[in-house]
Amino acid sequence: MSGDRRVRRTRRMIQEALVALILEKGYDAVTVTDIIDRADVGRSTFYAHFTDKQDVLFSNLDGLAFLHPAPVDGPGELFAFSLPTFEHVHEQRRLVRALMGRRSGGLVHARGEQLLAAVVRKELLAAGARASAALDLLVVCVVGAFMGLLRAWVDGESAASPAELDAAFRAAIEPGVRAALKGQNG
Repeated sequence: MSGDRRVRRTRRMIQEALVALILEKGYDAVTVTDIIDRADVGRSTFYAHFTDKQDVLFSNLDGLAFLHPAPVDGPGELFAFSLPTFEHVHEQRRLVRALMGRRSGGLVHARGEQLLAAVVRKELLAAGARASAALDLLVVCVVGAFMGLLRAWVDGESAASPAELDAAFRAAIEPGVRAALKGQNG
Protein backbone atom coordinates (compact mmCIF):
# COMPACT_ATOMS: atom_id res chain seq x y z
CA MET A 1 0.00 0.00 0.00
CA SER A 2 2.82 2.40 0.79
CA GLY A 3 4.12 1.87 -2.76
CA ASP A 4 0.76 2.93 -4.17
CA ARG A 5 0.80 6.00 -1.95
CA ARG A 6 4.30 6.89 -3.12
CA VAL A 7 3.29 6.47 -6.76
CA ARG A 8 0.22 8.70 -6.28
CA ARG A 9 2.29 11.31 -4.43
CA THR A 10 4.97 11.37 -7.15
CA ARG A 11 2.37 11.61 -9.91
CA ARG A 12 0.57 14.41 -8.04
CA MET A 13 3.84 16.34 -7.55
CA ILE A 14 4.57 16.13 -11.27
CA GLN A 15 0.99 17.12 -12.19
CA GLU A 16 1.05 20.08 -9.78
CA ALA A 17 4.43 21.18 -11.13
CA LEU A 18 2.99 21.30 -14.65
CA VAL A 19 -0.04 23.31 -13.49
CA ALA A 20 2.17 25.87 -11.73
CA LEU A 21 4.45 26.17 -14.75
CA ILE A 22 1.55 26.61 -17.18
CA LEU A 23 0.18 29.42 -15.02
CA GLU A 24 3.62 31.06 -14.93
CA LYS A 25 4.73 30.79 -18.54
CA GLY A 26 2.19 28.93 -20.64
CA TYR A 27 2.03 25.31 -21.75
CA ASP A 28 4.05 25.73 -24.95
CA ALA A 29 7.04 27.20 -23.07
CA VAL A 30 7.16 24.40 -20.48
CA THR A 31 9.70 21.62 -20.99
CA VAL A 32 9.97 18.21 -19.35
CA THR A 33 13.16 19.48 -17.69
CA ASP A 34 11.16 22.37 -16.18
CA ILE A 35 8.63 19.91 -14.79
CA ILE A 36 11.34 17.63 -13.39
CA ASP A 37 13.08 20.56 -11.72
CA ARG A 38 9.86 21.98 -10.24
CA ALA A 39 8.64 18.59 -9.01
CA ASP A 40 12.15 17.77 -7.72
CA VAL A 41 12.15 14.29 -9.25
CA GLY A 42 14.69 12.50 -11.40
CA ARG A 43 14.31 12.15 -15.15
CA SER A 44 13.90 8.37 -14.88
CA THR A 45 11.22 8.87 -12.21
CA PHE A 46 9.35 11.26 -14.52
CA TYR A 47 9.47 8.78 -17.40
CA ALA A 48 8.43 5.91 -15.14
CA HIS A 49 5.12 7.76 -14.63
CA PHE A 50 4.59 9.77 -17.85
CA THR A 51 5.66 9.59 -21.48
CA ASP A 52 5.88 13.37 -22.04
CA LYS A 53 4.40 16.69 -20.89
CA GLN A 54 1.18 16.10 -22.86
CA ASP A 55 0.69 12.87 -20.92
CA VAL A 56 1.01 14.88 -17.68
CA LEU A 57 -1.44 17.46 -19.03
CA PHE A 58 -4.06 14.87 -19.94
CA SER A 59 -3.59 13.02 -16.65
CA ASN A 60 -4.69 16.22 -14.91
CA LEU A 61 -8.01 15.95 -16.73
CA ASP A 62 -8.97 12.73 -14.99
CA GLY A 63 -9.99 14.61 -11.85
CA LEU A 64 -12.13 17.14 -13.68
CA ALA A 65 -15.69 15.85 -13.55
CA PHE A 66 -16.90 18.64 -15.83
CA LEU A 67 -15.12 17.03 -18.76
CA HIS A 68 -17.03 13.84 -18.05
CA PRO A 69 -20.57 15.09 -17.39
CA ALA A 70 -23.17 12.51 -16.52
CA PRO A 71 -25.22 11.76 -19.61
CA VAL A 72 -28.98 11.99 -19.49
CA ASP A 73 -30.80 8.75 -20.30
CA GLY A 74 -34.24 10.11 -21.08
CA PRO A 75 -36.05 13.34 -21.76
CA GLY A 76 -35.78 15.84 -18.97
CA GLU A 77 -34.30 19.23 -18.36
CA LEU A 78 -32.18 20.31 -21.29
CA PHE A 79 -28.50 20.80 -20.52
CA ALA A 80 -28.63 19.39 -16.99
CA PHE A 81 -24.82 19.33 -17.06
CA SER A 82 -24.55 23.13 -17.18
CA LEU A 83 -24.87 24.31 -13.56
CA PRO A 84 -23.00 21.37 -11.99
CA THR A 85 -20.20 21.92 -14.49
CA PHE A 86 -19.87 25.63 -13.72
CA GLU A 87 -19.93 24.81 -9.98
CA HIS A 88 -17.19 22.19 -10.37
CA VAL A 89 -15.06 24.58 -12.41
CA HIS A 90 -15.49 27.21 -9.70
CA GLU A 91 -14.22 24.74 -7.08
CA GLN A 92 -11.25 23.73 -9.25
CA ARG A 93 -10.55 27.14 -10.80
CA ARG A 94 -6.74 27.13 -10.40
CA LEU A 95 -6.41 23.77 -12.14
CA VAL A 96 -8.99 24.69 -14.78
CA ARG A 97 -7.28 28.04 -15.45
CA ALA A 98 -4.04 26.16 -16.15
CA LEU A 99 -5.73 23.52 -18.29
CA MET A 100 -8.20 25.68 -20.21
CA GLY A 101 -7.10 29.29 -19.82
CA ARG A 102 -5.23 31.50 -22.28
CA ARG A 103 -1.89 29.89 -21.42
CA SER A 104 -2.99 26.26 -21.77
CA GLY A 105 -2.07 25.73 -25.41
CA GLY A 106 -5.51 24.56 -26.52
CA LEU A 107 -5.03 20.78 -26.30
CA VAL A 108 -7.60 20.49 -23.53
CA HIS A 109 -10.18 22.60 -25.37
CA ALA A 110 -10.49 20.09 -28.18
CA ARG A 111 -10.81 17.17 -25.78
CA GLY A 112 -13.35 19.03 -23.63
CA GLU A 113 -15.41 19.97 -26.67
CA GLN A 114 -15.36 16.38 -27.89
CA LEU A 115 -16.56 15.00 -24.54
CA LEU A 116 -19.22 17.69 -24.13
CA ALA A 117 -20.46 17.19 -27.70
CA ALA A 118 -21.16 13.52 -26.95
CA VAL A 119 -23.22 14.48 -23.88
CA VAL A 120 -25.14 17.23 -25.72
CA ARG A 121 -25.87 14.93 -28.68
CA LYS A 122 -27.23 12.23 -26.35
CA GLU A 123 -29.40 14.79 -24.50
CA LEU A 124 -30.82 16.19 -27.73
CA LEU A 125 -31.56 12.72 -29.09
CA ALA A 126 -33.31 11.88 -25.79
CA ALA A 127 -35.31 15.11 -26.18
CA GLY A 128 -36.61 13.97 -29.56
CA ALA A 129 -34.04 15.19 -32.07
CA ARG A 130 -33.28 12.96 -35.03
CA ALA A 131 -29.71 12.15 -36.04
CA SER A 132 -29.02 14.48 -38.95
CA ALA A 133 -26.70 17.14 -40.29
CA ALA A 134 -28.94 19.72 -38.60
CA LEU A 135 -28.40 17.98 -35.24
CA ASP A 136 -24.64 18.01 -35.81
CA LEU A 137 -24.76 21.78 -36.36
CA LEU A 138 -26.94 22.28 -33.30
CA VAL A 139 -24.45 20.34 -31.16
CA VAL A 140 -21.61 22.54 -32.46
CA CYS A 141 -23.58 25.68 -31.53
CA VAL A 142 -24.41 24.46 -28.00
CA VAL A 143 -20.88 23.28 -27.27
CA GLY A 144 -19.37 26.46 -28.71
CA ALA A 145 -21.57 28.69 -26.55
CA PHE A 146 -20.87 26.69 -23.40
CA MET A 147 -17.12 26.50 -23.95
CA GLY A 148 -16.98 30.20 -24.87
CA LEU A 149 -18.61 31.16 -21.57
CA LEU A 150 -16.37 28.76 -19.70
CA ARG A 151 -13.18 30.13 -21.31
CA ALA A 152 -14.18 33.75 -20.68
CA TRP A 153 -14.88 32.95 -17.05
CA VAL A 154 -11.69 30.94 -16.55
CA ASP A 155 -9.63 33.74 -18.10
CA GLY A 156 -11.17 36.28 -15.70
CA GLU A 157 -13.24 38.14 -18.29
CA SER A 158 -16.34 37.61 -16.16
CA ALA A 159 -16.90 37.56 -12.40
CA ALA A 160 -20.30 35.90 -12.76
CA SER A 161 -21.35 33.18 -10.34
CA PRO A 162 -21.91 29.61 -11.56
CA ALA A 163 -25.69 30.23 -11.37
CA GLU A 164 -25.36 33.43 -13.46
CA LEU A 165 -23.28 31.61 -16.08
CA ASP A 166 -25.83 28.80 -16.21
CA ALA A 167 -28.67 31.33 -16.63
CA ALA A 168 -26.81 33.17 -19.42
CA PHE A 169 -26.06 29.90 -21.22
CA ARG A 170 -29.67 28.76 -20.99
CA ALA A 171 -31.07 32.16 -22.05
CA ALA A 172 -28.85 32.22 -25.12
CA ILE A 173 -29.23 28.58 -26.17
CA GLU A 174 -32.50 27.03 -25.03
CA PRO A 175 -34.94 29.07 -27.17
CA GLY A 176 -33.09 28.19 -30.38
CA VAL A 177 -32.67 24.55 -29.41
CA ARG A 178 -36.36 24.22 -28.49
CA ALA A 179 -37.34 25.82 -31.81
CA ALA A 180 -35.05 23.46 -33.70
CA LEU A 181 -36.47 20.44 -31.86
CA LYS A 182 -40.02 21.62 -32.53
CA GLY A 183 -39.18 22.15 -36.21
CA GLN A 184 -37.87 18.58 -36.46
CA ASN A 185 -40.92 17.14 -34.74
CA GLY A 186 -43.57 19.49 -36.10
